[in-house]
Amino acid sequence: MNEKSFKRVILYTRVSSDEQKERLSIEAQERSLRLYCENNGYEIIGEEQPYKEDYSAKHYDMKRPEIKRIYEYCKKNRGKVDLVLFLRWDRYSRNVEFAFTYKRLFMDEMGIEINAVEEPIDFSATDWAMWLALRCGLAHTEDNKIARRTKEGIHEHLMRGEWCGIAPLGYKNVKADEKTGTDHYLVIDPVKGPLVQQVFKEVAEGIESAASIKKRLMPKVSKSNFYKMLRNKFYVGRIKVAEFMNYPETEVTGLHEPLIDYDTFLAVQTILDGKNRKKPKLSKVNNPNLYLRKYLICPVCGHRLTGGTSKGNGGHYDYYYCNKDHKHIKIRADKANSLFNQYISSLKPNDAYVELYHQMLDDARSSLVKDNKKEALKLKEEIQKIKERKNKVNDMFFDGDLSKTDRDEQLERYNIKINELETQVRILEQSEELKIKDKLNYSISIIENIGDYFSTASALTKTRLLGSIFLEELNFDGENYQTNSYNSVLSYIYENINELEGKKKVESLDNTKNSTCVAPRGIEPRFKV
Repeated sequence: MNEKSFKRVILYTRVSSDEQKERLSIEAQERSLRLYCENNGYEIIGEEQPYKEDYSAKHYDMKRPEIKRIYEYCKKNRGKVDLVLFLRWDRYSRNVEFAFTYKRLFMDEMGIEINAVEEPIDFSATDWAMWLALRCGLAHTEDNKIARRTKEGIHEHLMRGEWCGIAPLGYKNVKADEKTGTDHYLVIDPVKGPLVQQVFKEVAEGIESAASIKKRLMPKVSKSNFYKMLRNKFYVGRIKVAEFMNYPETEVTGLHEPLIDYDTFLAVQTILDGKNRKKPKLSKVNNPNLYLRKYLICPVCGHRLTGGTSKGNGGHYDYYYCNKDHKHIKIRADKANSLFNQYISSLKPNDAYVELYHQMLDDARSSLVKDNKKEALKLKEEIQKIKERKNKVNDMFFDGDLSKTDRDEQLERYNIKINELETQVRILEQSEELKIKDKLNYSISIIENIGDYFSTASALTKTRLLGSIFLEELNFDGENYQTNSYNSVLSYIYENINELEGKKKVESLDNTKNSTCVAPRGIEPRFKV
């Protein structure tokens, strides 16, 4: 490169990583390039100067918009550009193929030189190709070494159970853990974590379809990410380590706190795999008068009943009918619903079991509140210790033993930790504020008066109750309802234990012989007489 001749120059700068971008590498390159042009009497031209590229070298074949803009400018202004100048060859390209391609486009086709301020190449010499390949090839080799070291480091961290990437939904990344000495670790997000737990719990119950739960609880999460979350063993404390070099794919125990217990996770997998098809799935109720759709089965062929609205006799009427053949059964929805209300109203709880269930729930609540108070007390003690550390940091700063930058960094870290712990304390202390005992009493009252509650509930609430009470579809012949199984807890509450175990056969009551609501096979509702 003849440095003393007058040239019209376009400046090109590029950073190869976010770290360089933060360190203002582009500005440093620009200062060096402008100083070089000033010392050599070059004129800087172009639409804007310098052309700044902030894409990594790994995107050389996909995203180099500034280089392409320079090329288009030169094509439109042939004969007006003499040189495209950059600081070093690794700023221009870290790929030999790219370097030679754009050397041909600029120099051979348009006669515009490309060169670096540091380590320039004499393209008039016969060995220019060797030097170009060497300069860019060395940078490419260094990239490969860095990539290899990074992958090795990530693999090693994963094998130790340390998560290295962005925190999955329900967790968040935190830096500088003083307890373990690691640079970063994961904690449960106090807001999103409970939401993820709720999603897993509701999907595992199998009452409502996963798609419906997603729409209700996580509408902004994409469908693919939602189902990936439900399949991800990370939430039960396991980390998948991909195959790397000679190491086969494996699975290790993570150091992070699990969000989901393994039984719940397995139940979710069973639901997603379609192995629990007997239980109807709650979906959107389009017609509130047809809330029994998907829960009734045809007495002739066993297919589920569907529903629809027919027009006739001056009005519109809702019907349930067999999904396979309408001739098997077709009945007015108002009649079917009325019979069902009678049927569910006949379910009367066993007072002894209700009292036992109430005591069990109250004991569980008391134990939970007690445990939460103990855990909150521990967290408060930890908060106090961190506050004492903050005071020591300030003392060291005022004594001149700590710089302002170091003090601010440590205080920021402590403040983040304090905020996290205080959030956890608030969540633990909410067990009293939420008046859980009142809610348990309300739940018991629903069980004791299920018929009255059901008759006044909305259609959506009715379908949820159906999914909670009945494990399988209801047999309906147009007059009578039967079911093979209840929710296991409700079975004990509504029935006598000997009846459930088949140890005693209870005779039918006289006032039930002509009732349109007959007892389910193996499980008989008790009537108050």
